[in-house]
Amino acid sequence: MDVAVATFVVLPVGLVAALVTSTWLASRRAAASPHEAKRATLLTAALAVAWMGATWILASRGVLARWTMPPPFMLVALTGLAATVVLALGRTGRRLAQLPLWLLVGVQGFRLPLELAMHAMAERGVMPPQMSYSGRNFDIVSGATALLVAGLLLAGRGGRRLVAAWNLLGFLLLANIVGTAVVSTPTFGWFGQERLNTWVTGTPFVWLPTVMVPAALGGHLLVWRALTLRRDAPSGGAPPA
Repeated sequence: MDVAVATFVVLPVGLVAALVTSTWLASRRAAASPHEAKRATLLTAALAVAWMGATWILASRGVLARWTMPPPFMLVALTGLAATVVLALGRTGRRLAQLPLWLLVGVQGFRLPLELAMHAMAERGVMPPQMSYSGRNFDIVSGATALLVAGLLLAGRGGRRLVAAWNLLGFLLLANIVGTAVVSTPTFGWFGQERLNTWVTGTPFVWLPTVMVPAALGGHLLVWRALTLRRDAPSGGAPPA
């Protein structure tokens, strides 16, 4: 497995590890007991591993490559996104949103190596070109600027307006590529039969729409929650940036 392909395995595994670790840290910061923090962490780990395992199996068996109505791939992808919204807007999301703001922004830096790997797949003819930064995907900007903004926050030089502007930009760029990906599937085929988005129905690429896209969406939702919590917190009681 070469570096570009390995990226589609290493990044999802790393993101899940980051989620599990963050769940523990956020629980302890929220004054949860060690038992409660351990239970929340183990539950998060179990659900994440089960999800990754289930999507891998479905992809390896060709289930997601069937484009009957409704397409199994669409159902699985929507399930992942819906679960992400529930997590980010729920109790766990509130706790995660109280982690340092630079950390919540910085984790989105994973989109930089991801976009480089996606471009490599486009050059090899594995991925349709419209999904690369040589086409209609500009999400590499989100990953690169996430690292910059996180560094500024860590140095105490970034503010809420900068983070809000970055978060809005990143969300719009994410929506753009997700929309491009959807209309490129066989269900719509807007870019022609020669440029269909079917590569993500196989392994290891299935973890792009089922793990990494939800991670990006969840990250943006957590940043919005973090900004809201810091705005609403009483003087002296705001979570650290």
